[in-house]
Amino acid sequence: MSFKIKNNVYWVGKIDWELRKFHGDEYSTHRGSTYNSYLIREEKNVLIDTVWMPFSKEFVKNLSKEIDLEKIDYIIANHAEIDHSGSLPELMERIPNTPIYCTANGVKSLKGHYHKDWNFKVVKTGDTLDLGNGKQLIFVEMRMLHWPDSMACYLTGDNILFSNDAFGQHYASEYMYNDLVDQDELFMECIKYYANILTPFSALVDKKIKEVLALNIPIDIIATSHGVIWRDNPTQIVEKYLSWANDYQENQITILYDTMWDGTKRMAEAITKGIREIDTNVNVKLYHIAKTDKNDLITEIFKSRIILVGSPTIGGGILSGVAEILEMIKGMRFKNKKAASFGCYGWSGESIKVIKEHLEKSGFSVINDGVRALWNPDDESLEKCVAFGREIANS
Repeated sequence: MSFKIKNNVYWVGKIDWELRKFHGDEYSTHRGSTYNSYLIREEKNVLIDTVWMPFSKEFVKNLSKEIDLEKIDYIIANHAEIDHSGSLPELMERIPNTPIYCTANGVKSLKGHYHKDWNFKVVKTGDTLDLGNGKQLIFVEMRMLHWPDSMACYLTGDNILFSNDAFGQHYASEYMYNDLVDQDELFMECIKYYANILTPFSALVDKKIKEVLALNIPIDIIATSHGVIWRDNPTQIVEKYLSWANDYQENQITILYDTMWDGTKRMAEAITKGIREIDTNVNVKLYHIAKTDKNDLITEIFKSRIILVGSPTIGGGILSGVAEILEMIKGMRFKNKKAASFGCYGWSGESIKVIKEHLEKSGFSVINDGVRALWNPDDESLEKCVAFGREIANS
């Protein structure tokens, strides 16, 4: 399947309806994804990115129906990660001398993945490639959005920004355009994508977007490498990124817990009661870690101004599900967020201290030493949790 995006620009990618896990088992894709590849047919023919390796034979076969592969003059590798470059080995078997334009880090990454010495052409920000008919591709390095090799390219005349991972989302749809899909679903997947993948690089995101906007180039379409293409008010997603990149938070407190015999769960519910007694406007959300998708949890933490993390003590530490989410939180490098810990215990009670130390190392401003309850919390212990919730709300 292919379709025209604008004038002589065509989508030649793959919609993956069955995808449910990405980056190994690290990212959940409840709504599938797409691998967007683009073909520009001017005086020079240009292929921008390919698709994930499992679809490489299908991709090359379909591409050969669109164009004689020998007539592809240039290949652009905006990003070397295998979901974008995975079909290059199959394609380069057919057209081994075709130049591949990428960043210097892109050469290192592509060689590291495929151990091939293809005809690489290194580009940097501001470099151009003449396509004829008065049109050019202008290259913009997008380092650490989200790999060192990442870049985007801009097609003059048609005013299309091929942004690769930036502004994308894992979202399968036959509609393929932002104005045609369910808007709630779309922006849910957009913020999840940003929260889980780009949050650690927010300072760079902010700097790079402002650098691109300072070029004052007209952008009619943002053609991403995953999910829908932005054609209706395309810079709306750019504005979202600028907001998300600046220590984003909503009026939300998220309570994350795991529990063995429901003691820590009862504490979480009592804490919620205390918060609501003080603040009826704040959006309090409770999540049982073991029963909730970890990437959805990261998204909720991203949206929060305060998080509370609870676990019973086990083996002098915490439950494995809590340890996993705390390790993920550490890698996100969240800014401008507060936190506290809670949990019940039988005889030693180290869990709240362990959680507190993890939160401090992850950059959270820890509100207090946490609250704990011995055994299954009784009425007195639950009242302490309510008081703890009041303190959190007042913080």
